Amino acid sequence: MLIYEYLPYEFVQLGVVSKAAGLDTSAVAAQVRLAQERAGSARLAPREPHNLSELLIAELRRLQWERIASLMERERMAGYVPARDTRAVRYEQQRLQRLVKDVAEAERSGVGTVQIERHRVYRIDARPPAGSSTHVPVLTLHLMAASPDGAAEKAWTVHGRDGGLYQGGGYQITSVEQALPEAGELF
Repeated sequence: MLIYEYLPYEFVQLGVVSKAAGLDTSAVAAQVRLAQERAGSARLAPREPHNLSELLIAELRRLQWERIASLMERERMAGYVPARDTRAVRYEQQRLQRLVKDVAEAERSGVGTVQIERHRVYRIDARPPAGSSTHVPVLTLHLMAASPDGAAEKAWTVHGRDGGLYQGGGYQITSVEQALPEAGELF
């Protein structure tokens, strides 16, 4: 049975907390503005066919940055210290509790081997073939997978079949990029 070491919202929560560590109020305020701008841009983009989307990721980041800014103001922190943020500490505790619970449930159900996988979230863009006369927009998906190749394969398996999203405009996958965790984050 497959159990994910991190879920997308956990990547966002822990990623923002680690990025905020040591930042002063002005740097956090700048991150809040940037997160708000990204969320605004994501709202204007075409809707994605899955719940895991650019908009969800942007909104989760925005909420975390706003929460940290509010905490720093309330606690009069000159710099953000994750150890003083009870919610940030609770995030990691909840993640570990989820893992323990998922493993215990899997073992109880007798599914055999339990695998804790370190999947990432990938952004997959697909376009109609070059020179195509159709004016179909870029189709973006976000999926969890172990590798970029695994993400592309999963996207094609789910959406490349007859009647799938990729069939209507003759789409081809053009790029697969890791969206979560962000580059440089240690998860």
